[in-house]
Amino acid sequence: MSDSTENYGILVGVDGSAESDAAVRWAAREAALYGAPVTLVHVIQPILVSWPIGQYGATVIDWQDENAQTVIEQARKTVRACVEESRLPSIRAEIRKDVAAGGLIEASKTAQMLVVGRRGVGALDHVVMGSVSTGVLHHARGPVVVVHTDDEWSRENGLPVLLGVDGSPASEEATARAFDEASRRGVDLVALHAWSDAGVVAALGMDEREVEGEGQELLAERLAGWQERYPDVEVHRRIACDWPAHRLLEEARRAQLVVLGSHGRGGFTGMLLGSVSSRVAQSAATPVMVVRPR
Repeated sequence: MSDSTENYGILVGVDGSAESDAAVRWAAREAALYGAPVTLVHVIQPILVSWPIGQYGATVIDWQDENAQTVIEQARKTVRACVEESRLPSIRAEIRKDVAAGGLIEASKTAQMLVVGRRGVGALDHVVMGSVSTGVLHHARGPVVVVHTDDEWSRENGLPVLLGVDGSPASEEATARAFDEASRRGVDLVALHAWSDAGVVAALGMDEREVEGEGQELLAERLAGWQERYPDVEVHRRIACDWPAHRLLEEARRAQLVVLGSHGRGGFTGMLLGSVSSRVAQSAATPVMVVRPR
């Protein structure tokens, strides 16, 4: 079944899990901000066996089809409960038969962003991030948002957008997105630059004040043009001598959205996902947007 077109707008992967529902709510509110369509995608994974499945297989396939329709309909209701339908151009739906991550990755090519729950159906309590969310973080085209919980309180209380800045090309794309997100929400932007840790600075005989000064210069350079473009966004610059992932996770507790590049200063064009982005997406309770290249 499909009632979507080439422009998927805000694309959200749905599977009926609690975190999938949170992703749907987050995506619905994001679509309202952008005036974009919401496209709900449920992927039915093929049955892979090495023997004839007979009637049992047909029963499973029928159940998958029925379950897919149920999941999609519930997701539609969730969208409508979050925002007025008049604020969205459309609510679309698509059911694909593919490996779950693969179906979403393919659809992400023409979406403004892809939103997924951190864990899906069948994830164990001790599993931090599911295979689908991991797969799309490494391979999707464009921004990917991983949602653990949709904390409406953080939006209502105007918590800021948190941006991780490291000076890389991927960080530049994330900076553009973070300013846009903060502007649309009418909230401040916290720009954080963190480097290594105090032990490394001391071991190399570096002056921490000098390193901090270089960090301030980097932030000033990377933010200057964007602050001119978004004068409505108040920016708070933060410099930290700490492991980047650790400090980002600390700051994320006081933010409504974290925005990161897909890989940092040590990354290269063919690299899939940086360790900082991966760890923050896996561990933060706050929604995390990883801005992947098209």
